[in-house]
Amino acid sequence: MKLKKSVFFTLLMMCSVMPVFAGWQYNGYYVKDGYYSDDGSRFVVGVRGGISLANAKIKNDMGSLYGYYYANETNGDVISQMAWESVGEPVGYLYAGYGDLSKLPAKKDFSKTAFTAGGSVGFTIPHHQQWRLEAGYDHISETNYNQIPLFEGNLDVTGGQIGDAVVHVSSGGVSSTISTDVISAMAYYDFFDGNKKLSNTVIPYIGFGVGYASSKTTLKLSDIYGELSTDTDLQNYGTVDANGVIQFDAPSDSSKYPTSENIALLGALGLSYGISEYTFLDFSARVMYVPKISWELVNSTGDLHREWFSAKDMIYTNLMVGLRFEF
Repeated sequence: MKLKKSVFFTLLMMCSVMPVFAGWQYNGYYVKDGYYSDDGSRFVVGVRGGISLANAKIKNDMGSLYGYYYANETNGDVISQMAWESVGEPVGYLYAGYGDLSKLPAKKDFSKTAFTAGGSVGFTIPHHQQWRLEAGYDHISETNYNQIPLFEGNLDVTGGQIGDAVVHVSSGGVSSTISTDVISAMAYYDFFDGNKKLSNTVIPYIGFGVGYASSKTTLKLSDIYGELSTDTDLQNYGTVDANGVIQFDAPSDSSKYPTSENIALLGALGLSYGISEYTFLDFSARVMYVPKISWELVNSTGDLHREWFSAKDMIYTNLMVGLRFEF
């Protein structure tokens, strides 16, 4: 949180001195007899909104945790030890062994669409008016990642009645959310000639920069298959019901969930169209790379935290339309 505030206030201070460097009161310098020569500097303010396409690889972060399994001799069906016990220890099943659930891959990667909006302030550089420097803020609205099972795949097991084996198992189900805020510093290059942009003209541009990304996540975990409830550490994150299954708690206050904080890389491609000398329609595709966003299992009071899964190499592609004012 301290890092987030320090970055925000640093950029705010930058924004406060931008008009000085831009020479926004007189766009140029004094020549003589009350005349000024335009050096191309402008104060820039922009607002934008659109949709965000998010894609990432889901990674298993639960840490070393063992599941115990039985396999049907006839059809090869595999169930957890708790499921085997709950149905009265059915005949025809042999103890297959135990395996580390942290080795299981995710059933489905992250691919979601959300709304996004933001704004920026900045200036064009005197005598290099094709370049714009801007400090910006963007919010990507909350979306969900709900998946049953969360992890699924072939698992190496050992210690069973059939020796070392490979069984196909599923683990857990989740209901989760994510939203992201980004504070950025960007440089843009507008492709035009002359001291100022012309109205009724399409001007392409490119941009690049860095930012601070803060992602808020929440997680509700369910032990659908019964393989998690035998772990004594996980029992601290909920209550065990009459069937011996953990009913995982989740804080009612979302502020008890942690945030993932990252340095983000940003790029942009866009077109602007001059409605007037000072007002431009802006169409852009903005891409943001975030290294890792984590979801954590949290108990009801927020005292205990355990990483469960993460979105690795998150790519946000924001398709946006907006207005930009240069004066």
